[in-house]
Amino acid sequence: MTTRLSIICIWFCFILLLIMGIVMVASTGLSAPVPQGTSNTSFIFKQSLFGALGLGGALALSAFDYHILRRWVVALWILCSFLLICCYLPGIGMTINGESRWVNLGFMSFQPSELAKITLMLALASWYTTYREMAGTFWCGFAIPGGVIFGIPLLLILMEKDMGTAAALAMSGFCIMYVSGARGWLILLSFLVGALALYMMATGSENRMMRIEAWFDPQAFSQGAGRQQWIAMLAFARGGITGVGLGNGIEKYGNLPFAHTDFIFAEVGEEWGFIGSALVLMLYTFMTVSGIILALQTQETFGRLLATGLVCTIFWPAALNMMVVTSMLPNSGLPLPFISYGGTNLVFTIAAIGILTSIQRHTPIIRQNYWPLRRLKENPKL
Repeated sequence: MTTRLSIICIWFCFILLLIMGIVMVASTGLSAPVPQGTSNTSFIFKQSLFGALGLGGALALSAFDYHILRRWVVALWILCSFLLICCYLPGIGMTINGESRWVNLGFMSFQPSELAKITLMLALASWYTTYREMAGTFWCGFAIPGGVIFGIPLLLILMEKDMGTAAALAMSGFCIMYVSGARGWLILLSFLVGALALYMMATGSENRMMRIEAWFDPQAFSQGAGRQQWIAMLAFARGGITGVGLGNGIEKYGNLPFAHTDFIFAEVGEEWGFIGSALVLMLYTFMTVSGIILALQTQETFGRLLATGLVCTIFWPAALNMMVVTSMLPNSGLPLPFISYGGTNLVFTIAAIGILTSIQRHTPIIRQNYWPLRRLKENPKL
């Protein structure tokens, strides 16, 4: 598969997911609670508006040479960290459902953690490109990029009680570090330390412990902490193979909280059935595989690492969201990329597609024998 075919496949999957997301927001938004003075139709209007803004931004970024972003990576990192700190400032930060992940801009709310996804991938890719010969060392290959460049914003996101985003972002960062050549045992150790930190945060919160207990037995907690996952399973069961039909789902009418955001995949299963759910899973899979192929064929280190990171920032949130909705993981409150309602997440996730396109357009490619196993077979000394 050529890079051109890879990026076409990425855009094809992305457009289908975006259309499906707008359709499902229109279906589930009609039953969602709305602030006083607004109507349910505002969900579809806002989602379409942010989708259009994201598309415009992606097209602009695709024509923009992404190498220029590297010149601004320090400023972007500082801005990102400052906005994450603003989440805790009275009068600026917003706390919703016990999580302080929003900044009030007056005319809209903004999630700095979404900007952090792209910024941290840029920062890590830039660092490992500059110090690619020292990627296997402790300080330049692990301590500074993992503990400072990546660790500080990640800690700020974790302190927001946004454990889902922190976990997905951590997995994306580990992927870049591994591909860059950082020591595998240090990455594994960091993963274990991060898992221990999440465990301690969970055990230190009664609400999170209830979520974990509900995960083990959703039916026993079907009227409490396990309600979302239990109703989600009922939605999948009711949808069957072909679904009950678009707009005919009943679980969204007061039974399934956040049916238009975090648990929209359950409504996909109810209204589109197993076929629709499998289609969503296949689209994410094709997009991820195409992105990995694009990264493999990118000759330049910065472009290859950045492409890897951006693909991961789409794959891991999607995988974790679907695992939560299907009760494979405890509830963590993570949106489904391109499909869940939410302006900030949608705009910045689409922006990642635009940067991937810029990488394909502005980076030399390895035109032959780019597969690592094939190159190793032809030249065992590599």
